[in-house]
Amino acid sequence: MKANLKTLLIVGALALPVAAFAAEGDSVKTKVGDAVITTKVKAEFAKDKAVSASDIKVETDSSGLVQLSGIAKSQAEADKAVVLAKKVKGVTGVKNDIVITPESY
Repeated sequence: MKANLKTLLIVGALALPVAAFAAEGDSVKTKVGDAVITTKVKAEFAKDKAVSASDIKVETDSSGLVQLSGIAKSQAEADKAVVLAKKVKGVTGVKNDIVITPESY
């Protein structure tokens, strides 16, 4: 009996964050899908030497729209980030809010 109660408490504790996550409006499945798209876009940035994966932020909404923000060193870098994001499966569009800030030496 004690083992069943422990199991029930552990499962409940693990499910609580998921339920709270879903309570924000979208389903857990939608939230996970958004996170997968965001992760795939960031992975594409990390593989490409022309795009700074750490300086460009990626957010994905429930419809697959990706918003890019942060800083790029050139317009070419910002444009490449948009191209890479658009190629990711599940992306329905890309909103580019990247600011161009050339490095000054």
